[in-house]
Amino acid sequence: MMIYSIANIIRMYMMVYMKRTTIFADEGLIESLKRIALKEKMSLSATIRRALEEFVARRQGRNPLPSFVGIGESGRRDVSERAEELLWATSDDEGERA
Repeated sequence: MMIYSIANIIRMYMMVYMKRTTIFADEGLIESLKRIALKEKMSLSATIRRALEEFVARRQGRNPLPSFVGIGESGRRDVSERAEELLWATSDDEGERA
């Protein structure tokens, strides 16, 4: 039976689920990131990942809904209570819209 250290498990996770990339950044920005990493007791890589995640979250919203959400919005507030009635109603029962 093989026993893995936490560090090895993290390395394996990163190899499977993360993609390595290279960026060009101003030296001052890198130094600021290093100071933040040191202050927060994180690696530089983890600090950059967190910064990227926060940037993307702000741009996209926390949990962006799929684009189709709300596509069938009727403006009615009683749909869930009257679902069966509305599903089986004909246009003659309620005028133009069921």
